[in-house]
Amino acid sequence: MAFWDFREEICLSDRLRRSYYKLLRDELDQFILKYALVDSYNKFSAQKIPYPFVERRELKPRALIPNIEYGPQNAFLVMFLEDDLPEIHKKYIRFFNDNKTTKVNLLKTKSLPLTKKYGRNQKYLESAKFFDFLKELLPVDYALLIKRDPTSIAKARYALSHYHVRIDWPIADAAEDLARHLRYISKDLYEKGDKYAEVIQKKFFEYYGLPAMAGGRRTAAIVAAQFFKRIPCLYTIYAGSSESRALIRISERGVAKSILIKFSKKEIAQIADAKKIPIETFKKNYAITHNNKQCICIFQATCSYTEHAKPPDDGKLRELKTDPYWLTVGAQQILPKPGIWKFPPLSYNVIYS
Repeated sequence: MAFWDFREEICLSDRLRRSYYKLLRDELDQFILKYALVDSYNKFSAQKIPYPFVERRELKPRALIPNIEYGPQNAFLVMFLEDDLPEIHKKYIRFFNDNKTTKVNLLKTKSLPLTKKYGRNQKYLESAKFFDFLKELLPVDYALLIKRDPTSIAKARYALSHYHVRIDWPIADAAEDLARHLRYISKDLYEKGDKYAEVIQKKFFEYYGLPAMAGGRRTAAIVAAQFFKRIPCLYTIYAGSSESRALIRISERGVAKSILIKFSKKEIAQIADAKKIPIETFKKNYAITHNNKQCICIFQATCSYTEHAKPPDDGKLRELKTDPYWLTVGAQQILPKPGIWKFPPLSYNVIYS
């Protein structure tokens, strides 16, 4: 059962708001893809450091990711909610008056390169300066929160409302919540013993496509994703990781990972032939950079859940088994460059080829 109301179940006003949310999310997707991957690549190039491309095998479920942090790789955490966030949740999602994106708060934060020209409207997504404002705040520690502005007359007005947002819901509570939903426990995480509880917590990371020892922002992202299922609205979480060199996107559609990938001259010819597009057209619209030997493109792998990661049809309790996979690779796509309008993602298998 979905945690959000389906379109057919909501009023016309909320349907319009959802349409607006998805339109804004499309724009945000493009900006964050560029910031997470293209801008990171350019930073490596500017510092004359070879870019640490992700091995294709690292996109497989349960793959181990090298435990290395790469400084030029942009790391961040952004949470985008379709609705407002009720104040009762401040205990675990730490958004207060002190970390609102007000001029007074931002100017007190010396780590931010903001001037006194800050305008109160640039925090709204419809503002022409919104993405400049977002880019200044993305390097800030912890998370950024974008949500519906409850004070606005317009019901579908979204703003970057808070920065320095901590996610303080315990991992054990998040894992317990998921395990109850999937019917591996009835009430308590430790009701079947410590070892069973430890396995559940490892499976919680697997459910969101992460290794069990994932770094801080990625862990915060999946804990927030599980917590937001308590709120009956859509959400989208973006996590940029300096270890995984990937953009992780979690939404009502599940988990997707985007990386930069190199294609050889031979592979480019195969792709262009299979998709029936000229090689130069492919390079112009899909390659963030290219030369005579290779193209560098954005590749996205979308995860699918197995029956072990879905609630059982009969609703009965079941035993957790460690061996079965909870995730498989679903769609594999070469994405057009951020901002390209008329060319769609191209389905292309690279993980199991």
